[in-house]
Amino acid sequence: MSLANNFRMMSRYNQRINAQLMESCLALPQAILEKETHSFFPNIISYWNHILFGDLILIGRLALNDVGKLSPQDLSLFPAPKSPQDIYYRNLSDIAVLRKQVDELIMQYCINLTEEDCKKFITYKTTEGVSITKAVADITQHLFNHQTHHRGQLTCVLSQFGVDYGCMDLPVIVSEGSYS
Repeated sequence: MSLANNFRMMSRYNQRINAQLMESCLALPQAILEKETHSFFPNIISYWNHILFGDLILIGRLALNDVGKLSPQDLSLFPAPKSPQDIYYRNLSDIAVLRKQVDELIMQYCINLTEEDCKKFITYKTTEGVSITKAVADITQHLFNHQTHHRGQLTCVLSQFGVDYGCMDLPVIVSEGSYS
């Protein structure tokens, strides 16, 4: 399997699972969305904002290096990520709109991503100001791993609140696999 095909599959999974989880969260009252979770982030709203932070900062790093036909202009209408604790919105409906737009941008990035792009190295500064050089494939993998990591924490919180968010298995969510 090519890396580019794998990333296309992961972008479909990302888009679909985010929509599925968001639907579950949108059904919750605001009091539950803001309830202290005693977990990595203080509440459900903070989880969604942090996942967006990770997506926006990583996509921004790729856009600055003209990877996958991304450009800084593609991000001009999105909030500028500054800190892992960024709160873009406190209202989940507003977060849902932004989440959908970011997922569409990630899909377009992965559709345009080539095997040659995956082999490129780019240099960027972390939020702490440290300069790092990484392969585009590694950064793209981290984009999806970061989401998966924090969605796992979010689903644990949702489970503790008694929310049934459905099946999250990759072969079910992206039944067509990586070659479609």
